[in-house]
Amino acid sequence: MAAAPVAPPPASADDEIVYESMPCIRVYKNRVERYFGTEFVAASTDAATGAAKLPILVYYHGGGFCLGSAFNPTFHAYFNTFAGLANVLVVSVEYRLAPEHPVPAAYADSWDALAWVVSPSRRPCRRRLQPGPVDRGPRRLLPPLPGRRERGLQHRAPHGDARGRGGLAHGARIRGLVMIHPYFLGTDKVPSDDLSPEVRESLGSLWRVMCPTTTGEDDPLINPFVDGAQPLASLACGRVLVCVGEGDVLRDRGRAYYDRLRASGWPGEAEIWQAPGKGHTFHLLEPSCEEAVAQDKVISDFLNR
Repeated sequence: MAAAPVAPPPASADDEIVYESMPCIRVYKNRVERYFGTEFVAASTDAATGAAKLPILVYYHGGGFCLGSAFNPTFHAYFNTFAGLANVLVVSVEYRLAPEHPVPAAYADSWDALAWVVSPSRRPCRRRLQPGPVDRGPRRLLPPLPGRRERGLQHRAPHGDARGRGGLAHGARIRGLVMIHPYFLGTDKVPSDDLSPEVRESLGSLWRVMCPTTTGEDDPLINPFVDGAQPLASLACGRVLVCVGEGDVLRDRGRAYYDRLRASGWPGEAEIWQAPGKGHTFHLLEPSCEEAVAQDKVISDFLNR
């Protein structure tokens, strides 16, 4: 016996059509149905226009843990120029500064920022990107929530293996590490200490103020060669470039990092470049000088190999 037909439910007032332009859109009182222009394409390369993926350079500004900002005009202007030269996307990190936020807060923020960059979700409620005025950078990454991991980038890179697997999620890999005039300390004396004993003493005093809980200059947080520091052989990238200035009091500690990394059994490739006659962060103070242009080219070539 056939079932009796069921009458359709009465139309709701919300189903009333307010506007339509078919086959594009229909607007009801309670909803909108779009039939055109709703397709989404994932970010991708484009052979027709030459649009291609760009390497991401995550940048941690200098300043002795207490000065500087991703929004500082000096850093920002430098990377506006450098991003175009190297053809990279620069993400400049705004980490918390000491002494209000003592070290290792800056390391924790630095690690969280790196993890955020490689995250496919990049949830805006936890991190925010401030676009730069030019297409390729720099983008400024505002500080993450405090109170997270308090040991992270002890010398600006996580550890794992030379293929770039250093505990980052989603299979992210670190291709290389660039260290520009690194700030390392130690109780052992090196020749460049004598370039300016007053500056060298000041750097030691600065560290003790920026990290009140430190054990001193042989703390693994500032000296990567002491017991308790992560083994250099476990550095989680395949290539490292160390840049130093001939006139920088920190020169030989940067050189020591290069030398010890090569001798550690780390299977990657290490390079060092020295700016003749120049001091600490000269490239920011004299960005157009011959040595700064040469250093930029060395870094650009390193990033694009």
